[in-house]
Amino acid sequence: MSTNLRVILDQPEIPGNTGNLIRLAAITGFELHIAGPTLFDFSDTKLRRAGLDYHDLAVMTEHENLEAAYAALNPQRIFAFTGEGNTRHVDIKYRPGDVLLFGRESTGLDDHVKQDSRITDLVRIPMLPGRRSLNLANSVSIAVYEAWRQQGFDGAV
Repeated sequence: MSTNLRVILDQPEIPGNTGNLIRLAAITGFELHIAGPTLFDFSDTKLRRAGLDYHDLAVMTEHENLEAAYAALNPQRIFAFTGEGNTRHVDIKYRPGDVLLFGRESTGLDDHVKQDSRITDLVRIPMLPGRRSLNLANSVSIAVYEAWRQQGFDGAV
């Protein structure tokens, strides 16, 4: 079983984060989509180490860029995760096929991505005031587990 969710990482920069998310995808069943360009090669040892032996168990697809990912997925709803969002991640009623979009570790999502008419909502994970951001892998984990919780952890043991 799977969460029936799709996560897009737009231009990830840190191989260890992507490796952790490959492992998370294998464990929870979401589809992981990497929209390039990336600053690392997928044979990177840090990526491999972080993903351990889960690479073959995860559904992961690389796309040349975000437009190519959108074209391949043809999403009905895209939730862009950003510190500028007004909707909390727990206030969304997630549905099968939803896309959760996350930006680069250093800068997050580009302004033009957040302003794209295809974005359903800008979503925020609550944090204490004055804190800049969560780690990318942690943010994706929080969002994916909330969506999966709403689906009754379908397929889990």
